[in-house]
Amino acid sequence: MKESLLEILCCPLDKHDLELEDAEYEENEVVSGTLICTECGERYPIEDGIPNLLPPDMREGTPA
Repeated sequence: MKESLLEILCCPLDKHDLELEDAEYEENEVVSGTLICTECGERYPIEDGIPNLLPPDMREGTPA
């Protein structure tokens, strides 16, 4: 995913901003890391360049 996508992404639970943490880059794109809500602290994984923004209860056991 392009890092500029952070400007439009928000937490699906409370609609607050997300911050990027532990990002790994490949050719100027984020391929893995974690998005963290600035308000509630919920964490959303990025795997293979795809952010998994499903709510936590729907994410368990679901491949990204």
